[in-house]
Parts: sequence; structure tokens; C-alpha cells
Amino acid sequence: MKRIFEVNPWTVTSHDLNSDDKRLQESMTSLGNEYMGMRGMFEERYSGDTHQGIYIGGVWFPDKTRVGWWKNGYPLYFGKAINALNFVKADIYVDGQQVDLAQNQFDDFEISLDMKKGILVRQFTVFGVHFQITRLVSVATKELADIHYEFTSVDGQAHQIHFDASVDADVTNEDSNYDEKFWQVLGQGHDNTGSYIATQTIKNPFGVPQFTVVAHQSFIGGEFAKNEQSDQEITDSFVINVPEKGSITFEKRVFVTTSRDYHSLEEIIAAGRQLSQKYQGQDYQSIYDAHVSEWSKRWEKADVEIRGDDAAQQGIRFNLFQLFSTYYGQDSRLNIGPKGFTGEKYGGATYWDTEAFAIPVYLGVADPSVTKALLQYRFDQLAGAFHNAKEQGLKGALYPMVTFDGIESHNEWEITFEEIHRNSTIAYAIYNYTNITGDHSWLDGNGAQVLYNIARFWADRVHYSVRKQQYMIHGVTGPNEYENNVNNNFYTNWMAKWVLQYAIDSYSEIDEDQRVKLAITPAELANWQEIANKMYLPEADVDLNGKKTHIFVQHDTFLDKDLTPIADMPQEIRPINQHWSWDRILRSPYIKQSDTLHAMFYFPDAFTEDEKRNNFNFYEPLTVHESSLSPSVHSILAADLRMEDKAVEMYERAARLDLDNYNNDTSDGLHITAMTGSWLAIVQGFSGMRVRDGKLYFKPFLPQKWTEYSFRLVFRGRVLEVVVNTQGAKVKLVSGDPLIINLLGKDIHLDK
Repeated sequence: MKRIFEVNPWTVTSHDLNSDDKRLQESMTSLGNEYMGMRGMFEERYSGDTHQGIYIGGVWFPDKTRVGWWKNGYPLYFGKAINALNFVKADIYVDGQQVDLAQNQFDDFEISLDMKKGILVRQFTVFGVHFQITRLVSVATKELADIHYEFTSVDGQAHQIHFDASVDADVTNEDSNYDEKFWQVLGQGHDNTGSYIATQTIKNPFGVPQFTVVAHQSFIGGEFAKNEQSDQEITDSFVINVPEKGSITFEKRVFVTTSRDYHSLEEIIAAGRQLSQKYQGQDYQSIYDAHVSEWSKRWEKADVEIRGDDAAQQGIRFNLFQLFSTYYGQDSRLNIGPKGFTGEKYGGATYWDTEAFAIPVYLGVADPSVTKALLQYRFDQLAGAFHNAKEQGLKGALYPMVTFDGIESHNEWEITFEEIHRNSTIAYAIYNYTNITGDHSWLDGNGAQVLYNIARFWADRVHYSVRKQQYMIHGVTGPNEYENNVNNNFYTNWMAKWVLQYAIDSYSEIDEDQRVKLAITPAELANWQEIANKMYLPEADVDLNGKKTHIFVQHDTFLDKDLTPIADMPQEIRPINQHWSWDRILRSPYIKQSDTLHAMFYFPDAFTEDEKRNNFNFYEPLTVHESSLSPSVHSILAADLRMEDKAVEMYERAARLDLDNYNNDTSDGLHITAMTGSWLAIVQGFSGMRVRDGKLYFKPFLPQKWTEYSFRLVFRGRVLEVVVNTQGAKVKLVSGDPLIINLLGKDIHLDK
């Protein structure tokens, strides 16, 4: 745990520049607008260790898979969101001396991410000039990034600044499997609208289309000196005279256009020019105000207020800010990468995190169309899921662990071949959408193609044990990735059984056209029912604190491990993934994230209170929470069981996972999909929100550390406001038709 930023409800601010924490600082101050985003690296030269990272939504490259020994079924490539043009680059000289905070003596340093306004402000004083740099990635105009400089003399002297503003195509990916560079320059230009450089991803042998990205830079202020072009870079140079008294401003605007929205190179370039011309008539304040206004609208719908704990308040707002910076449902071709626009780890691809954690949040804070766009994303990639199943010699659809286009592109066998539980979460998302919104159109229509082909996969993946006369699933990795190639992982088996039963129970509802396309026979449905009825689910009695306790067993041999709780181990081994060999981790009992408990997170009403409590008390002491997805699940389950201290402890870890660098890995980028967990922990955990048979239920409690919390919730065309404080709990209808909810066991009629 390491906290380098000050605690404030609306800002993430530091007054220190420590070279050891530079990458961590860059991750924490990332900005984005779904279309593109960037780490909080400096614009000017920084000769110390840094990770310059700018990423464009939906732009990726199929890097050749790197494995020790090839096996049939391996993905041919590892898809990754690649580092794009560095369009913020600047070389700045004050009276001939280059600004480089890794080398210069400087004062008054501050870097501050304003989450309410969606801006990053950096200040420092060097060579007698105070710099204030404001960066935004516009949520009002998706193609626009704006960097506004204000220079002020602090020594009573006039100063001359030489400012070389560049767009650099000579960029690298730190996670390139073979140290390749992925961009080639197609052309450059300079005219009265500014200058541009056009790039394209290099050719690949996998048939993945090449992407073209053009960055067009224009400027307000300064005295233009020259334009220079090299093979990989364009630079516009300016002279800025800082007066003895007062300030002077300079502004760089960048418009990024791509082949995702335009066809020919000429169209892409022309679009950037047109945007530049359009905004030449707008001053900085109007651009700033439009951006801030859009963020205000988002916060009006989704803000969660916590009183009595500023650290908790900062955590939930930081997480929502970064989540909305990554995805806000504007483009159904996009999804939510685990690192968003903040780093390269995990390749920036789509994982099962979206369906498991992000969709429940968007169902509560946005129009259902946002979630439907995410469901459409998976339907559009059904052909890839068929391909993935076929590669494993199986029927039906196997959704990938990692993807951009539906084809599996993860290069670790234990993930690609074995972590097939992700398939059930795609089906769970359809159920979740249908249950919460009451809209059956997706399940009855295109969603049926997804659900029933997932069911077909599970029916083919099981095998029948003659000895036990039950169906089993061998050779899998469950959500706990610290165990590989296990047999009968409880969660995997339970979810496969649930998918089959859900498909059977829903069959009468789906459209006739979909039934014809699916061509499911009565014999097939009967087979699914037999599998569901006879699915093997391991369970056993264990000794827990001197008491015989019945639990569900994580997999067939889990109880044969040395079950020493992690609290009884030397704490200097934590995190174990940074101290132990992989062999030792696999042999240990330590759980990376919720596994058996994950079924109870998805379906809390499917298990008795004793079942939830027994399994939580057994597995949580063995859980190291080294997945960013882990704390929120445990917080929600602990809240359900009224284990308040544990619920709050796990909420704080979920809310401040990156702010406090709990897992010592935030320098690689933020944990965007896991940021959903803090909202889920409050709404599903502390407030006990559930939807049962179309009715909304709340069973809230107030953590002792807090004096109040409140949030708004979108539900079936209404907006509700929930307030929980020391006086009790209230639910108010903000907009929409009247409805009946259940609060703490009593039905309440809500009306405006």
C-alpha cells in the first residue's frame, strides 16, 4: 500500500515529483473520453523514467504469439491496444535552457486531476517562469485533445520561450512480444489549419485490417517560427515572449481522426482539417466550458456522496471518473479494457470483466441502451466464438478470454484452453439485463443465438462419470488463476448447470425465427436437462474453528492442500505473485480472487444464509485478493451477511485499490474494470439492492465510519435517489412513473 496523492473529495493532487513514483503518478492522472485517452506523462521533455502512452479506442494490432512450445489450439496472435502517436510532445526552452524536470531545479510543483471537471492541471516554476498547464480530452468533441499553457514571470524579468510542438510517430509498445514497432508513416503536411502526420499500422499475416490514424495540430498564440518534418515526426516551432509582469497563454489543439470513422486517407486527413477550421473561431473558454458541462451531466446521474470519510468519497469518485473516461456507451463497436487508456498490460482487450462487473454498474447509472450496446458487441462477435469452440474440437460458442474481434487472442494455455468459465458470464449478462430492466426483447431475439450456443458448448464440454453417475468438467482453471488444470471446479460446474437450466426455462419465450435458426431438437433439450440434473458439484464437511461445517469444495483436490490461512504466513511474502515461483503458487491454497464465492455474488438468492456464511468463512481467510476484481465481491457478500467490518475493509480496498496502490502494480496502469466494484459494494452491498420478480428491494445499513451515503439509481424508466444516514434510510422517486419498492422488508409506494 502506497499513497502518493492527497485525500480530497473531488481532486487527486500531489505536490511532490519523486522519480521513483513517476509511472505511478502517470497512471493516476490519466484522461480519456472513450474515443481516446492518455497517461498523465509530461508534455515537455522528461529524461527520467517515464511511460509515454496514448491509445485510441478500437485501434489494435495482432502481435505474434510468444510461447515456449506450440500446441494445437493456441491463438495465432496476442491482440493489443497499441501506443499511438505522441501528439502532446513538446520541447520547451526558457532563454535557451531546456525544461526537463528530471534535470532542472524547480519550485511550486503541483499536479492535480480535477474529477468534477475532467481536467489535469500541472504547475511548476523553473528558470524564473511559472508554468500552468491544463490538459483535457474533450467529452464534448471526441476527436479533440487540448493543452493550454499559461506562462508568468516570477522574477520581474522578461523571458523568451522557444516552443517546439510535435506529433511523433516513432513510438513503441513496452509489451511488444518481439520488440517490433507497429506504425508506419503515410504522409505529412502543413497549411493554414496547422500541420498533420498520417500513420497506419504495419501489415500483419493474420488478416486483421490495418488502422489509419491522423493527428492534426493547430495553435492559438505565440509567434510562428517554422515547420519541420522528418521521417517520423512533424514539429511546429513558436516564440513566446513572457512579459515582466502579467501572464501570456499558448494553446495546442489536436484533432485525431481514424479509419474507424472514415474510408480513404484523404477523407481522414480532410476530417481533421475541417475540425481544426471549425474550432479556429472558438476561444479556449468555450471549448473548456463545453467539456466541463458534459462531465457535469454525467455526475448529475451517477455521483455517489459519502459523508464522514473523505478517503472513501475520493475513491468512489475516482473510480467512476476513470470508468466513464474509458466507456460511456457512445460507440457499440467498443468495449472496456481492464486498463482502459492508462497502460498496456492485458493488451487493452475485452475480458469477461465487462459482463461480470461493468454491466451491473451501467444498468444502474445509465440508459439501458448502453448495456444493450455491450450485449450487441458480443452478438456481433458470435462467429469468432464459433471459431474458438471449433479450435478446441467442441460444438457451440466459446467466447474468448481476451479479444478485439471475437477471436481468442490470449497467449497463455491455462487461460485460453482452461478458463472457460467466462462463457457462462456472457449468458449471465443476458439474464442480468433481462432481470433488471424487465426487457425480454434481447433474450427473445438476437440474445438467443448467444445463450443457446453457449449452452451447446457446455453440453459438449462435460463428460459422464460412470463411477459417480454424474456429469463432470475436467481440466479447467476457475476464477482463481492461482490453480490451473483442476477437475470439477465448483464455480465452473455450477454456472454450466445454471446456463443449461436457464436456456431450458427460457426456450418457450424466444422468437420463432430464432428457434428456426437454432434448430434445437427436443432430444437436445432433454439432454441438457439430464446434464443439469446430474451435474457434479463437490461438497464436503470441514473443521472450521473447531466446528464441523459444510462447504462447497473449490475443486476435487482442494482440501488436500496445506490450508494454512494467509494471515498465519509471513506478511513479507505479499503479494505472493511478486515473491513466489509460479510452481509454489499453484501448489498453495491461496486464492487470487473469489472462486466458489463468485456464484454467490452472481446469485445471492440461490444460496441459503448458512451456505454463504460457511463458504465465506472458509475461503476468505485463504484469499490474497491479488486480483483487482476480488475485494468488491467479498465486500458485497460480507455486507449481505452483515459482517460490517469485513464489508467496509473490502470496500476500502476496492475503492482505493489504485489510489493506494494496494497490489503494487498501478504503475502499469489503472484497474478500470475493477473500479466498478466500489459502486457495486455500496449499491449491492451496503444498500442491499436486489431485483426479485421485477420488484426493487433494499436492505441498507450505514458503516460506522460514515455519517451518510447517497446515490441515484436508474430503474425501468425511473430515477431513484437513495439516502442512508444515522436517521435511517429513504428512497425518493426523482423522475418517472410511480412504483412500489421494498425497503427493509416493507413495501413502499413511491410517487413524485
